[in-house]
Amino acid sequence: MTRDKPPQRPVRRDADAPRRRHYSVGGQVFEAPALAGGLYLVATPIGNLRDVTLRALEVFAAADLIACEDTRVTRKLLDHYGIATPMTAYHEHNAAEARPRLLARLAEGAAVALASDAGTPLISDPGYKLVRAAREAALAVTPLPGASAVLAALVSSGLPTDRFFFEGFLPPKEAARRARIGEIGRIPATLILFETGPRLAAALADLAAELGPRSATVCRELTKLHEETRAGDLVELAQAYAAADPPRGEIVIVVAPPDPQTRQADAADIDALLRAALRRTSVKEAVGEVASATGEPRRAVYQRALEIAKEDGDGAA
Repeated sequence: MTRDKPPQRPVRRDADAPRRRHYSVGGQVFEAPALAGGLYLVATPIGNLRDVTLRALEVFAAADLIACEDTRVTRKLLDHYGIATPMTAYHEHNAAEARPRLLARLAEGAAVALASDAGTPLISDPGYKLVRAAREAALAVTPLPGASAVLAALVSSGLPTDRFFFEGFLPPKEAARRARIGEIGRIPATLILFETGPRLAAALADLAAELGPRSATVCRELTKLHEETRAGDLVELAQAYAAADPPRGEIVIVVAPPDPQTRQADAADIDALLRAALRRTSVKEAVGEVASATGEPRRAVYQRALEIAKEDGDGAA
């Protein structure tokens, strides 16, 4: 069996670094330590520029290149801290073309920092393909933790934090959005969603229709000047945002997990529907009926149908 190669960490050559690699904080200038070659995943502030870490500033200043979603956005952060590292765009529209060039630089021993417009890279952006390719090439990958809108919203929501599920953006069309809400709504965890201002009221209305009056929190413009957090149940929040103009800024919705008793009742209802269907039709047709009626995944319904058939001594398959 072939053993995996250890990650390569070639040290950058002195000839590659003619520019001064420094950053400034509070008017004081600091020299960034030399950086080994590899891909660095650097979290950036989600709003307040002071939420950047000192390690992030060091890596940005010492890197040979910064790959970022929008160079104009990242330039504001770099200018604020006096960093002059070259940048290149890496986003969903140019990733296929830009990725080979970045991998070539990494293979040459360059230190490349990957950043998103805000927060931790790879969360709702194409960076994971670059990370996967770098690891497949046995190149070093180093994460630098920092700001995250997902975690900031979760810990400020007042909802359970021991288990959570991050969905990202729901589908923009109502039918697909409701179907997806029905799927994730059964997950026994706090749900975290991203949403846009123009779609917020519709998304909350669909969440309320599918999940009922669960507790929820809408977090807007976290860490920014106009930061706002509104808590309530989904029905109340849907009504409130439907009656107001669409909000501006970045929005995170946090929804409480389903009540355990409700989940038990749902399971009992599914069993009852399956038993009734199995008395008059085949397992395959019964599964189709119940899956369509409840929105449960067909695979889960099929497994339960086989168990019920066995328990009842039916044996049909």
